[in-house]
Amino acid sequence: MLNKKNIDDINVTGKRVLLRCDFNVPMENGAITDDVRIKGALPTIKSLMDRGARVILCSHMGKPKGVDLKFTLKPVAERLSQLLDVNVVFASDDTVVGENAREAADKMADGDVILLENTRFRGEETKNGEEFSKELASLADVFVMDAFGAAHRAHCSTVGAGQFAKETAVGYLVEREINFLGNAVNNPERPFVAILGGAKVSDKIAVIDNLLDKVDTLIIGGGMAYTFIKAQGHDVGKSLLEEDKIQYAKEMMDKAKAKGVNLLLPVDTVVADKFDRDADHKTVTNDQIPADWMGLDIGEQTSEIFSEAVKSAKTVIWNGPMGVFEFENFANGTKAVARALAEAGATTIIGGGDSAAAVNIFGFGDKMTHISTGGGASLEFLEGKDLPGVSAIGDK
Repeated sequence: MLNKKNIDDINVTGKRVLLRCDFNVPMENGAITDDVRIKGALPTIKSLMDRGARVILCSHMGKPKGVDLKFTLKPVAERLSQLLDVNVVFASDDTVVGENAREAADKMADGDVILLENTRFRGEETKNGEEFSKELASLADVFVMDAFGAAHRAHCSTVGAGQFAKETAVGYLVEREINFLGNAVNNPERPFVAILGGAKVSDKIAVIDNLLDKVDTLIIGGGMAYTFIKAQGHDVGKSLLEEDKIQYAKEMMDKAKAKGVNLLLPVDTVVADKFDRDADHKTVTNDQIPADWMGLDIGEQTSEIFSEAVKSAKTVIWNGPMGVFEFENFANGTKAVARALAEAGATTIIGGGDSAAAVNIFGFGDKMTHISTGGGASLEFLEGKDLPGVSAIGDK
């Protein structure tokens, strides 16, 4: 599926390889609270080390305004040292590419690993500034893109550095992501079911539009469903509603009908008297939502309908929870969908973000075929967009 050079297509022995990873991990009081993204980079790092490359890692973390040590990558270097069982040298430079980075790179032997400081300590990183891109590229012979979570951003460390490198390739993580998402969307085994949830229709407009041309069944739940329920002519009380998207919802329902796509919307909803984990709640049909209550989850009947649709599927993509799954009283819909996917004999792809968190929290993560590491990137991919960080890599 992916026609980009990968690291196996390049002789890396003795060469300095700038490897863009996604180490944008959650931190609390200077400690990493979830190292899934770090572990996701290990296969590519280990392969490069084993083949005698001199591996220079770079990544962003958070959204610092200039140099802010709250966002330093030092804890990532320490965690990588443990996971790789080697000393990962942390090249601490406020300018990212400074004396420490150049000295560390010069001293490298084959198989060594160093990590640069947070690329967003440089303001021009997010603007894809030429000077910083050239500085990054000057450290290495080869640029490897393996940060799928940042592949939808045209930044110095995702696009610019590759434009000034002698050779470019993708790592195993990016290759796997594109192959799974690409095959699912463009060459799916049918029936192909897509499940969309989350808060806003406006976040998923292009995704709905693109998927209606490709899927057999489209399921819509979560906060965004209430705009569709309103478009059906029902009152939604104080539920999330985008008034300016009601007409769009009507158009999408018409498009689904015209295309012969089975568009499934909730038929019942769990409503609460306020947005609170301990709020009074009850299940009502969609035409019975009280004026001063809000929908926070799909109801039991809807959970059964959605789960039934997944059972016969051969390919399922899921992006966005069915309700406020962080609150136990409103987690049942999301849990039911996660269980249905876990039990389905289908290729199941979770599109990052909250859906990925949900399947892991409910203990179904290991039952999914693929959990994407990039919420925003996977969404843009599902919209049918090119990802700049992947487009910038040379073809085979």
